[in-house]
Amino acid sequence: MRIQNIYNKEEKMKRKLEAFFKDQGFKDFSPIQEKVYQPLISGSNVLGLAPTGSGKTLAYTIPLLEKLVRGEGTQLMIVAPAQELAAQLTDVIRTWAKVMELKVVSLIGGANVKRQIEKLKKHPEIVVGTPGRMLELAEAKKLKLHKLRTVVLDEADELLTEETLISCRELISHGPGRIQMCFFSATKTEILNELPHWFGIDVETVDVRASDNTQGKVVHYLLETPVRKRVDALRKLAHLDGFYALVFFKQVATIQAAAENLRYLGVKVAVLDGQQRQVQREQALRDLRQRKISLLLTTDVAARGLDIVELPAVVNFDLPKDANTYIHRVGRTGRMGAAGVVINLGNEHDLRHFRQLLTHENYVLHEGYLYKGELIDKELFTQKKQEAAETFEKGKRKVKTKSKAKRKTTDLKRKESIVPRRHKKKRKRQQLNKGKHDKSKK
Repeated sequence: MRIQNIYNKEEKMKRKLEAFFKDQGFKDFSPIQEKVYQPLISGSNVLGLAPTGSGKTLAYTIPLLEKLVRGEGTQLMIVAPAQELAAQLTDVIRTWAKVMELKVVSLIGGANVKRQIEKLKKHPEIVVGTPGRMLELAEAKKLKLHKLRTVVLDEADELLTEETLISCRELISHGPGRIQMCFFSATKTEILNELPHWFGIDVETVDVRASDNTQGKVVHYLLETPVRKRVDALRKLAHLDGFYALVFFKQVATIQAAAENLRYLGVKVAVLDGQQRQVQREQALRDLRQRKISLLLTTDVAARGLDIVELPAVVNFDLPKDANTYIHRVGRTGRMGAAGVVINLGNEHDLRHFRQLLTHENYVLHEGYLYKGELIDKELFTQKKQEAAETFEKGKRKVKTKSKAKRKTTDLKRKESIVPRRHKKKRKRQQLNKGKHDKSKK
């Protein structure tokens, strides 16, 4: 559906967004943007399911901005599971909110809370942040939610687990009794089937995962690598032409050890984890986007929802524990039509178990090989090895033939250089010529 068929030309605010939509280079809505537009405009509670990188942020941003009234206090609250994701969402939403002359404030942990409180005094129409910091400010009466109309839980499958589920429910309880609830995710976990139970609402599900084709071609490789050689595998990958990647680990301690070894080996790396200050994390992401580093080492929590434009590769140093985790990891590459590569490191046992883990997913897994500065699949590897073997045999035969010819030439030259021996004439020895027998000297 074309964007111009959705907007009503008689409404000024919608015309502004339409013009900006076109200025940003967009022509059509993506499937999720098209399907949730009308339900969100009409105030329905929505669960939106779409692949990573399919435009979910704009899917709720565009229709919900149209409903806000400037100067009426905080009406839209967007909650994210990680600081990086919240910061990214703030940047995107603020860009579109300026078109509507609306204010956006970011409320995330790790940032200066006093500055956040000062910004809240300006009564922003939109707040974006993490549940812990938002709940802290709401309980301190600094974040006023009595005029709240809509709540969006981005990456809802991650947010609605254990403690964060409790925090989200408590946070929402600071708003009016009836508000519009929106949930967006790339995967559907069991908790998303229980939304009516946890939030007491009916939810309209919009699932475009099967029909969405916005993701570019992504090739998935299995690189058989023992644990002791995985850091060296990262070194080799980092030296591939034009290669830079997001590398996933299970534990922060492993990340730090790998980072030290890689730096010693001359590889430019940075670390992204939950223990860093926000400024450090933003700098690490900036360095990767600007290609000042080849590898950004991170964990699932720290990298959740990251949008790195045209990221060429994702590397799983530690294989994921389940299929949903893999879906979120690989979603960092191949976004909005761009091509990508996913490289999974593991020993024979790990990779066999990993294949079983993804049995019900539609991923084609290729055996990968690092060969002479290239990452190639098994078929090409076999072909190149065969060609190399044939070239070696040809060279060997050529050397052998040349050596044989050289020996013949050498033998011929040797024969030609031999001068026939001249035999001396045999003559009878004259004893008189010898001094000791010369009687005249006596």
